[in-house]
Amino acid sequence: MPARYPERIVCLTEESTETLYLLGEERRIAGISGYTVRPARARKEKPRVSAFLTAKNEKILELNPDLVIGFSDLQADIARDLTKAGLNVLIFNQRSVQEILDMILALASLVGAADKGAALVHRLEGGLQEVRDKAKAFARRPRVYFEEWDEPMISAIRWVSELVEIAGGEDVFSARSHSQGATGRIVEDPREVVKKDPEIILGSWCGKKFRPERVASRPGWDAISAVRENQLFEIKSADILQPGPAALTDGVRQIHEILRRSLDRASGTRSRAAG
Repeated sequence: MPARYPERIVCLTEESTETLYLLGEERRIAGISGYTVRPARARKEKPRVSAFLTAKNEKILELNPDLVIGFSDLQADIARDLTKAGLNVLIFNQRSVQEILDMILALASLVGAADKGAALVHRLEGGLQEVRDKAKAFARRPRVYFEEWDEPMISAIRWVSELVEIAGGEDVFSARSHSQGATGRIVEDPREVVKKDPEIILGSWCGKKFRPERVASRPGWDAISAVRENQLFEIKSADILQPGPAALTDGVRQIHEILRRSLDRASGTRSRAAG
């Protein structure tokens, strides 16, 4: 029997699903994560077989996949159980913009679509460069605090921090973004954020609704420029916290637009004050 590419793939996270759809290889997808919202049609076309930390193993086995694709050490237990059940499991662990692009190339090659993968990466790189070029028009880089979770407070993961920079901002906790685990990005003392004095606060609470009024009411945070000027904004988790095409397109563009509007607002305020 000749060798073949995977024909029945279960995607435990959204980014592999979105990538396969963008490659035109969605016929290979046998099951998806229940958190998948991109593309919207996937929820109608594919059975949902997992959350992020848990999976319906029996349902996955019933689908008879020849490959299961997951993400990060957080899905290690799922991978272990499915491997013990006899399935082939691949866990990606992309944490940076470059690693996201590399993942897309690898996944494309895995399904025999290397040329389409290279074309997709080329488009994504072009889009990122377009945002970089637009950001050059900014008079300065505004200070940005990105909050991934509120209790405990967790700052931006690496690809988000890099996208803030690409969009024209300065991530006030960029050094923490290189931590492999979320524990290394915990902001233990809320006064650290006050000291950093971000001009813009972006929130994306892993699928939970961001509550800017709750953030603004934290003790001492009324001294933060972003709070004083009401510059607190939500970016949906599906657009920025999935390490795949969404973050490199809609996510980074949303960040750039927020930064642009905030800088324009600040410039207008200073002009009126001077007048």
